[in-house]
Amino acid sequence: MTLTSLLQGFRSKPKPSGARVRVAVLGAGRMGSYHVGHLIKLANAELVGIVDADIARAKALARKYNVAAFNSPSEIIGHVQAAVIATPTHTHGSVGDHLLQEGIHCLIEKPLASTLEQAENLIRIAQEKQLILQVGHIERFNPAVMEAVKYIRAPQFIEVNRLGPYDPRVADIGVVMDLMIHDLDIVLFLVGEPVTRVEAFGAKVLSTHEDIAKVRLHFKNGCIADLSASRVSLQKYRRIRLFQKDAYLSLDYADSKLKVYRKKSPVVKSLLDIESISPALKKQDPLRAELVHFLDCIVTQRPPLVTGQHGRDAIALAQEVLANLKIHA
Repeated sequence: MTLTSLLQGFRSKPKPSGARVRVAVLGAGRMGSYHVGHLIKLANAELVGIVDADIARAKALARKYNVAAFNSPSEIIGHVQAAVIATPTHTHGSVGDHLLQEGIHCLIEKPLASTLEQAENLIRIAQEKQLILQVGHIERFNPAVMEAVKYIRAPQFIEVNRLGPYDPRVADIGVVMDLMIHDLDIVLFLVGEPVTRVEAFGAKVLSTHEDIAKVRLHFKNGCIADLSASRVSLQKYRRIRLFQKDAYLSLDYADSKLKVYRKKSPVVKSLLDIESISPALKKQDPLRAELVHFLDCIVTQRPPLVTGQHGRDAIALAQEVLANLKIHA
């Protein structure tokens, strides 16, 4: 199946059903508040409430949007059809298990779970219960990524750089699971081949985990991907470059920009033999697009663009990276 065909289901809009999906957001932190801000505005969503172990924080966010606040996932059972899980990573496995067992469709923020076993358990339950399990790999919904797919033909070399400032709220995991996992998912998606070898180097700078990592992935078809991730930068820098026969693509995640350079003739004698394309990208917020897609999948019962299996594969590759990571003392 080609990358373009994978996106056809996402791009084809279902007929409006008029149904509103009753949904709750679990986690009243930064990411949870972003989800709440979008869901409250969506016509096909009915935001039932916000759940957080810190009930004061849940109430503060709930008051802002005039919805209910809950202290435990158990309190929303029977009141919602779907849930967005934006709680700390170590809770994803248990919270997701609980809600899926109760027949609730789930969008779980990345990473899907802390371990492969937990991820596979969530996939199994969702399949048995015939529920939508979507993973919050938001870059899949970036307009630049979705447009780039049209031009990608068997990339030979990929270079990815994702840098940003340190956030103490995610000090319990390293930069691989915090930031690089986005790009691990993207390169798996774009290359579409298994990884045969992993080289990884990193360093601890601000936390007890790796804060900077550089990884080289070797794919079965010969493609090589170099990924750099750092949370020791003062500014955000998120770009990916892809090189393939006769073409080069440069993609800016942060600004949702894409440039394509390709040969106009078999032999390049000057820059005039290279065409530069800057596609006009549809303006859309990736998080909003992700949520709209999740709700549409519930209504139509079609599989999401980012399935539980995709989330599981990203975790498996991230764990392989960590297993091969050589930390500089």
